[in-house]
Amino acid sequence: MDVSVLTSASYYVPPAGCHSSVLQQSVKMEYNAVGRVHDSVTQFKVYEDYLDSKITPMDLFYLKSRELARTLVEHGHKGTVLSREEFEEKKAAAQAAEAARSNTFYNRSRPMTLASAGKELKDNFLQALAEREEANRSGKMTSVIFIRDHNTLGQEVSGYIDYAHRLKTQDFEPYFNGKKRLMPGRLDLCYYNWKTQVSTSNSSPNFEVIYDDPNGLLFKNKRDKKMLNVDPVSGPGEDSNRTFLRSDLYIHVVIYDHNIRTV
Repeated sequence: MDVSVLTSASYYVPPAGCHSSVLQQSVKMEYNAVGRVHDSVTQFKVYEDYLDSKITPMDLFYLKSRELARTLVEHGHKGTVLSREEFEEKKAAAQAAEAARSNTFYNRSRPMTLASAGKELKDNFLQALAEREEANRSGKMTSVIFIRDHNTLGQEVSGYIDYAHRLKTQDFEPYFNGKKRLMPGRLDLCYYNWKTQVSTSNSSPNFEVIYDDPNGLLFKNKRDKKMLNVDPVSGPGEDSNRTFLRSDLYIHVVIYDHNIRTV
């Protein structure tokens, strides 16, 4: 699909970085590189330790400064690295997963706490998230959120977020309180930065990303194996619904809900 089509305001089209034939190879390369970094992130206590692992004695010999060496690594001069925010998110996700494994029985028996409970939510998007929170936390539903907006640097970005996975790995109180904005990142299902043309694709615990299908970008649910289709001119798929939202917080928001049937 031509990237220029994505600028049209008449209807929604998924970001090119997730399924454009031109960018597929760069997506695969970026995904593989980032994936290798993710595997080792939990061994580092702080972000600086992570950066230090990329620095060689030869680097320090020529640069004469560990801080300068860290800065060069952080800015990608020695290959693909996680940003500080991505490092913290990945580490928090690993810690949350470990806590969940060691406290499975306790977590199942305790009452569910919703981050949206008791909040006065005025924006349509936050209201929609609140309506879906319980179902995504309990596993009855897995929602995929498409967001297009500008990041803190003023760059236009877009991407798809696995809502259920984010709920398990992040504290959503700041989002529902309005202190933070939910934005797609390089660790989400799909991400594209229109300014830098950085494009990434990552499967999650709930969805496998399929970006080389003739039907376009698809997300395969790992529990029931059914496909979620985000092409605006096609139906979203069996047991799935698409909801377009008007929000004062974002340029463009779409939520795809996939309902999990229980026998």
